[in-house]
Amino acid sequence: MASIKVLDQLGKEAGEMTLNDDVFGVEPNENVLFDAVIMQRASLRQGTHAVKNRSAVRGGGRKPWRQKGTGRARQGSIRSPQWRGGGIVFGPTPRSYSYKLPKKVRRLAIKSALSQKVLDESLIVLNKLAFESPKTKEFSAVLNNLNVDTKTLVIVEDDNMNAALSGRNLANTKVLPAKGLNVLDVVNYDKLIITQDAVKQIEEVLA
Repeated sequence: MASIKVLDQLGKEAGEMTLNDDVFGVEPNENVLFDAVIMQRASLRQGTHAVKNRSAVRGGGRKPWRQKGTGRARQGSIRSPQWRGGGIVFGPTPRSYSYKLPKKVRRLAIKSALSQKVLDESLIVLNKLAFESPKTKEFSAVLNNLNVDTKTLVIVEDDNMNAALSGRNLANTKVLPAKGLNVLDVVNYDKLIITQDAVKQIEEVLA
């Protein structure tokens, strides 16, 4: 099992923590990571696109001319698809783009993403991230103490509301509870900061 330094909010070393190899030490599977990211991005699509078919276009209630005797082709409505201003055929309609991957594949994907952060030395473990009240300035000071100046994902324990509220207004920073950990965010952000309690929650679920 790999060991990693644990830092405090001042950026000083506060001990070591052993990471579970079943979660943070697997061989990253790029194909599974790719599939998981595509699945998650597809689920984020709104799918509200729509066109008006002949029943939704205004007008066309009356038959434009009688069926026979005019020498012209029979027509039932001036809003048929072949008419200018008529309805659209086979256009996009509201739909959901979301789909599911097998549970084992999803779990392997998040393990691969976490393990890649360890290999890239982009994982920082904090002993705690505690604030007496939501303060963005204090949260920003913690990031400065850790010498973090890139896109950063911060994972805190589920009940740490002060930390979640303190970091939500910072640019290039996203704070999530441990239960909200997902592949897309881990891949998108350059640095990953996790509190010790959050690491234990993650290992309890994924190990």
